Formats: sequence, structure tokens, C-alpha cells
Amino acid sequence: MKKLLLLLAFMGSLMAADMMFQSVEADKATLLQKGNAKEYCPNCGMHLPKYYKTSHAVTFKDGTSRQFCSIHCLVDESEMGFLRDKKEKIAQILVTDVDSLKMVDAKKAFYVVGSKIKGTMTGNSKYAFATKAGAEAFMAQNGGKITTFDEAYDIALKDFTNDMKMMKAKRDDGVYAMGKDAMSKFCDETKVMKIHAHNMGETKQAIKDSGACKADLTDMQLQAITLYYWDVKLDNFEKSYGKLLK
Repeated sequence: MKKLLLLLAFMGSLMAADMMFQSVEADKATLLQKGNAKEYCPNCGMHLPKYYKTSHAVTFKDGTSRQFCSIHCLVDESEMGFLRDKKEKIAQILVTDVDSLKMVDAKKAFYVVGSKIKGTMTGNSKYAFATKAGAEAFMAQNGGKITTFDEAYDIALKDFTNDMKMMKAKRDDGVYAMGKDAMSKFCDETKVMKIHAHNMGETKQAIKDSGACKADLTDMQLQAITLYYWDVKLDNFEKSYGKLLK
């Protein structure tokens, strides 16, 4: 009974995610990365418009881009993943300006860290503004402190282990169970297990496009299935973060 209540509570929180401060309508989100998985964070699979106000993007010197739901996922990929050996190829790092919803130079942005507004992939929120006046107005309403991008990045790096422990606990308490249940009810697991992609965003899109699952899955269901498949069935969470969290 306790697990069922936790699962229902988690499902409710995910449904409320559509109304989060971070969320915008899809047509208001600037998506810089290309390809059929462009709407999803490559690091965690989350829907970029849903978490747009914390979105960060890396543009490369060859003109391509990679976009994340949060500075947390940017740190993850920069320190441990895809970007680790590609830093010399980066032309610019961009972040969403909360006020205008435009992507702006992260190095010139003013970050408010630690406000009462819930963050993305972290217990210590980080929001960026193109102007100091915008950051000050947000801070006056919601608390926190103003920092530079480099300072916010360092804070996100320090927060990383605790944030990963927090997210793993949430997944263990409800997400994986929801994903397992949705996969058994709505998918052909044999077909899902044949899907191989380079990252979680591509995996989520591949599951969506494969025909292995019913076509009208909600993003909440699709994300849970993706996390269950990527983290549990493929054991990628343990491979990536197991030693870090012990």
C-alpha cells in the first residue's frame, strides 16, 4: 500500500509538471539541436519545452548544437559524458533568459542560485537572466543570490552528487515502477529491448517512433518507460553513477 501511495503521489507530481514555472508552450521554446530527438534532453530524456526556463545549450564550432534541460545535465555531460573530451570544439554556451525566453550567452548572464522557485534536476535552483535588473527583480520576489555562469556551474558541480542521490531515490520510489507497469501494459517489451541509441533523449524518441508501444502515450508515461529501460534494463545508471553514489 505504501508503495502504491508513493507511486500515485509521484504520478500526480509529474502531471503537475506541465504547469511548472520552468514550462513554456512548445512554440515558445527555442530548440537549437537538430534531429528527430531535438525536443528531448540527450542526458536525461526530459522534454525541453517543459523545462525550458532552465535550458542550456552548447553550440559547436561546426555549427551543430546540443541542448539540455538544466545546468545539472550540462555539468553531467561536461564532466562525465559526451562533452568531456570536446570542450575545445565548443563555440558558445547559451542559457534561457527567464524574462524574454530567448537563448543568451551564458557567460554574460546573471544567475540567481538558491531561490524558492523549484529547480530542474536539483534541490538548489538556478535561473538565468540577460540583465542584472531582471535577476534582481526575481531575487527580490524569490530569494537566492546572484552569481555568474562560472559560479553557478561550480555550485551545480558541488550539488551534483546529492542531486543524483535525490533523483535516484525518486526513481526508486515510483518512476521505475511506473515505467515497468507502463511497458508491460502498453509496449511489446521484446521490441523495446531491440532499441539501441547513443543517449537517453535518442532512446526516448526511438521508443516513440518504433511502434513498440501504443502511439498515444503521454510524455509522463514515455519518460517513465525510457528511464526504466535505460536505467534498469540496460543498467546504465549503475554503470554511470554507481561508484559516485556509494
